[in-house]
Amino acid sequence: MTKIQTRAEKIRLLVLDVDGVMTDGSLFYDNQGQEYKAFNARDGHGIRMLQYGDVRVAILTGRQSNLVSYRAANLDIPEALVFQGYRDKRPAFTKLLQQTGLQTQQIAYLGDDVVDLPVMMQAGLAIAVADAHPFVKQHAHWITEQAGGRGAVREVCERLLEAQGKLAAMLQGYLK
Repeated sequence: MTKIQTRAEKIRLLVLDVDGVMTDGSLFYDNQGQEYKAFNARDGHGIRMLQYGDVRVAILTGRQSNLVSYRAANLDIPEALVFQGYRDKRPAFTKLLQQTGLQTQQIAYLGDDVVDLPVMMQAGLAIAVADAHPFVKQHAHWITEQAGGRGAVREVCERLLEAQGKLAAMLQGYLK
């Protein structure tokens, strides 16, 4: 059993950054300043699978966006588990710990940039997307094969489910 699998077995909450993790990091604006983001549908289904496997999902992002609130609601992520506008993510992580009653070793964090490191360093499983900043990769327990917004979230969801012995049965359920 690998160290990553040992850590992954304990996870009860996956915390996701948004820009560069749930999206590819691109920010699109129209001439009126309206913001657009592209989310990966397969990542979204991975989130739903993880939730079905009794692992909660939270969002922790430095930016504030109605699009994030909409996407979270679309994925049945409770509003109380969506933290936006935290450039310093540590206070939000503290709130999340208090709110959920979980221990740090029960939490995985998926990030891509140096602003994620203070929380990643506290999480039981620190994960960086394949195209994360090199300094972030140096401090991650695991680096995904997929890039942010391009399947990294799905990869993490499935690996957590696999480590917890739930993935095979879940996938078989799609054949019925």
